[in-house]
Amino acid sequence: MFKKLTQEVHFFQSQQLGMRMLLLTNLIYGLVMPIIELFIGAYIMRNSSDISLVVVFQLAMYTGIPTTFLINGYLLNRIPISKVYSLGMLLSGVSMSAMMMLDQLDTAGVFFAGLIMGLSYGFFWANRDFLALNTTKDSNRNYYYGVETFFYTINGILVPLAAGAFIAATQKNGWFAGNVNMAYYILTACVFLLTFLASVLVHQGQFQNPKKSPFLYFKFHGLWNKMLRLAALKGVAQGYIVTAPVMLIMHLVGEEGELGFIQSAAALVSAILLYVLGRTSLPAHRLLIFTFGLSLFVLGAVFNAGLYSATGVILFVLCLIFARPLLDIAYFPIQLKVIDFVAEKENRNEFSYIFNHELGLYVGRLFGCGLFILLARYVSDYVALRYALLVIAVVHFMSLFMAKSILKDKAWAENSVEKQTTI
Repeated sequence: MFKKLTQEVHFFQSQQLGMRMLLLTNLIYGLVMPIIELFIGAYIMRNSSDISLVVVFQLAMYTGIPTTFLINGYLLNRIPISKVYSLGMLLSGVSMSAMMMLDQLDTAGVFFAGLIMGLSYGFFWANRDFLALNTTKDSNRNYYYGVETFFYTINGILVPLAAGAFIAATQKNGWFAGNVNMAYYILTACVFLLTFLASVLVHQGQFQNPKKSPFLYFKFHGLWNKMLRLAALKGVAQGYIVTAPVMLIMHLVGEEGELGFIQSAAALVSAILLYVLGRTSLPAHRLLIFTFGLSLFVLGAVFNAGLYSATGVILFVLCLIFARPLLDIAYFPIQLKVIDFVAEKENRNEFSYIFNHELGLYVGRLFGCGLFILLARYVSDYVALRYALLVIAVVHFMSLFMAKSILKDKAWAENSVEKQTTI
């Protein structure tokens, strides 16, 4: 066992410096993301009777992300990418602080806090995607995303369990004079500390900015247009995947302590399996992995809609814990491989595709979040939580056919290039 672990460490160390530094930075920032994703929603629900405010926060965040991608493109022509990447991570704590300083949670205040979080995520994901593209090759991207997903999943075990237990213990034992929100303030302080550490580490990677060139385009290769449609289908699900577990558990299972426990229950097995999958799988396996992820998401939604109980929620969360990383391991390498091909084909800056991809995601997120808000406010919370999730899952499953089409077209295009080169 020790020998095997040593081999894995040596294999990690054999990767180039930029890739290793990026993974370690994301490991530290990964400790922050469960707090943002899980307990922001729980905080809103605890301090407001309007369940749709959780999705208002999400929609505002998703609005801020593509806006920041645009700003990021211009900043990279003047500022080192490590500094912009650091700014994104540090803004996470600013957003949490802004919301917790509100005397009363309303649509405008929550939207503003979500917009700041969108700025944070925008700077983080725009630069993270570009750095992942430039520090990896197609042959080791399954490994890269396997390791990254392993880190995120392990963090998904430790952080929800510890933070959920801390919040529950604060309420049970009457710490901080019975002010449960004080626990959230302490978690926010932890977010600031972790993002500062990640910001320090990212400067050790010696990362290079993209070349200075235009990145705003409106016409693209046909293969990229298919990738945008796949991105929109992914975005539809993202509007729900982040907040649905929080809302369902708070409604049907219990408080934040149970929330942390359920999220951690299956994550350890998931982390080990996903690391092995990332380490051993090949590019040819991506479509199969993608199919399993989509199927698990639909299965979880069926459990939730059919049972709509604590048992149904637990089964949904278990399916989601495995589905999300499976989808990521398959989706991101496909995206980067397509960017490799079309950027060379059209002789454009890779960041132009990263920015354009975010717009595709945003279209899908608008649909997913908008559907929930409309149902929650004008029909009922019950319908929004029970049935809309199943609709979203079925729509998201259509991604499988688009992914098949992309991989088929990509293979054909690459074969054509090879033939022309041979001739």
